[in-house]
Amino acid sequence: MTQAEIKLCSLLLQEHFGEIVEKIGVHLIRTGSQPLRVIAHDTGTSLDQVKKALCVLIQHNLVIYQVHKRGVVEYEAQCSRVLRMLRYPRYIYTAKTLYSDTGELIVEELLLNGKMTMSAVVKKVADRLTETMEDGKTMDYAEVSNTFVRLADTHFVQRCPWVPATENSDPGPPPPAPILVISEKDMYLVPKLSLIGKGKRRRSSDEDAAGEPKAKRPKYSTDNKEPVPDDGIYWQANLDRFHQHFRDQAIVSAVANRMDQPEPASRVNSELQFTFQTQTSSEVVRTMLRMSEITTPSTDPFTQPLSSNEIFRSLPVGYNISKQVLDQYLTLLADDPLEFVGKSGDSGGGMYVINLHKALGSLATATLESVVQERFGSRCARIFRLVLQKKHLEQKQVEDFAMIPAKEAKDMLYKMLSGNFISLQEIPKTPDHAPSRTFYLYTVNILSAARMLLHRCYKSIANLIERRQFETKENKRLLEKSQRVEAIIASMQATGAEEVQLQEIEEMITAPERQQLETLKRNVNKLDASEIQVDETIFLLESYIESTMKRQ
Repeated sequence: MTQAEIKLCSLLLQEHFGEIVEKIGVHLIRTGSQPLRVIAHDTGTSLDQVKKALCVLIQHNLVIYQVHKRGVVEYEAQCSRVLRMLRYPRYIYTAKTLYSDTGELIVEELLLNGKMTMSAVVKKVADRLTETMEDGKTMDYAEVSNTFVRLADTHFVQRCPWVPATENSDPGPPPPAPILVISEKDMYLVPKLSLIGKGKRRRSSDEDAAGEPKAKRPKYSTDNKEPVPDDGIYWQANLDRFHQHFRDQAIVSAVANRMDQPEPASRVNSELQFTFQTQTSSEVVRTMLRMSEITTPSTDPFTQPLSSNEIFRSLPVGYNISKQVLDQYLTLLADDPLEFVGKSGDSGGGMYVINLHKALGSLATATLESVVQERFGSRCARIFRLVLQKKHLEQKQVEDFAMIPAKEAKDMLYKMLSGNFISLQEIPKTPDHAPSRTFYLYTVNILSAARMLLHRCYKSIANLIERRQFETKENKRLLEKSQRVEAIIASMQATGAEEVQLQEIEEMITAPERQQLETLKRNVNKLDASEIQVDETIFLLESYIESTMKRQ
């Protein structure tokens, strides 16, 4: 665990949960697993506050616990899971893209609350959607429930482990901590609920005609003799499934950039045909990945083999290419030097797989090349690609192959060597390692360079968050004034105030203050966008490192 990661975890925990949770979380990250009383003693925090902080962290899957043989319960922080909080906006946006506003709010509620029952999620989302609708319109629970089922079917949400039922005849004392279990077949099994009702608006009366608070109404109809089917069944967002989707999107985008280059308009007969012609390779890969979404675990290096006939039948409706053209594209993809697609057999018109490990390796390499080019210039990028291609080169060979003068080539190589983008390997001719009898070969260790770049990305994200917090703190008074004015205007509009009155309230913020607010908004938006862009690089590098380590 590097200092950059610990600092970033500290910033994320403080931003999301406050100082006490941040103190407990960072202490566990630094020290490893510890029992409750040791945590309270070492952090100087009261036992009650430590318990509450651990409850929050466990609720959001940021801390796990385990019982030792002597009955002591120890708590351990999950640093990698804390860092996933950076990606929350991306998870929510993905759900919105795939399942519209309803899916977006379902995933958002699960991320904000950690774990929730399906009925609670459905009610909360229906209420939130009803708030945004026109007067007289409401969101039906059944519609939200259907979207939840679709998210579970595609594994974007999953059940949390639960405490198994125990027989009452067991006379022994209860365990010091519950043991949670879940079987793989139950992980995406949605309970059969009969959810009846519609979303409610906050401004509606809190009590119905009978005087019973609306919060007390049952969320579903069920026989009173039977237990509630939703009781104790909690759900959480499946982040690994989102990562699988991000990886697939990155692979499709890479194939599109490499192989779907537009052709001259004279070579196609119509605009529609031209559109299909220029997107076929990426669409074929997208179809293969979509077919393998559920059948292939996210950690596997290859997708399940798919026949040419299966791929042809699964192409999007209206994608009018013949089977012969599809086979040509599959052959083209299989023969490509990047080897994203490989041929694993000849049955069914040919069996094809996507080499996920090689695809991630190519994406990580392209990221490193881009960083070298932006940081050191195009000539350094040429040397970097040359060393990458040739594996091992002496300095004289680099000068000759890259056609760069000796002095400049030496300077560029040392720049990249000091930045840890390339490494130097010594091969002595004699045991004494005399410099005159030793070969010095430059090489690129992609795994080492990826780790170095990942570390720098963590530092960059931490700097961006600190800068955003500084900008907000410096303009805190102005932001509070702006919020007060907006609240007054909103309340006056609700009571039907005149335009002149509203204008007088708006003039409470002067022109210089308004300009300052615009500058602040622009700067914060830039910092937010930069965080998301750096996190995309972090995701590619983490995926490549994880895939490589599993193969070693």
